[in-house]
Amino acid sequence: MALPDLDTSVGHSFGLEVDGIQIKAINEVSGLKMEQDVIELKQNTADGKYVIKKLPGRPKAGEVTLTRGLTGDTSFEKWVKDAHFGKMSDARKGGAIIVYDYEGQAIKRYKLTNAWPKTLEIGSLKAGDTSVLTEKLVITYEQMEVE
Repeated sequence: MALPDLDTSVGHSFGLEVDGIQIKAINEVSGLKMEQDVIELKQNTADGKYVIKKLPGRPKAGEVTLTRGLTGDTSFEKWVKDAHFGKMSDARKGGAIIVYDYEGQAIKRYKLTNAWPKTLEIGSLKAGDTSVLTEKLVITYEQMEVE
């Protein structure tokens, strides 16, 4: 669903798609960014003035943190296990982070290349606490594209 010109959207919900498997119950996505090195070119102009130009360099790899409520779904754990035991051919996957609108339609996709899980963190366990128990998955990726 394309947005009209000069219109913005509210991300109603988020999802992760890895190798065709969709996990839609993501509460929070943080750290998602595209970044590249900056190259400074220092030179003198024909009339002798000193000039610094900034040029785009190599793209940088990134990390994104996904938070969701703890469920019986073990897809995060299986993916982390592959990475921790060095099965990188199984752990490196292509995927996307998807932003959904209030009707559940995808409005933006952030495609991740060679993504693999770096850490899986379970929220604080406190007896008698009534807050939702969460799990945070930190994914590192080599490249990101906006689709």
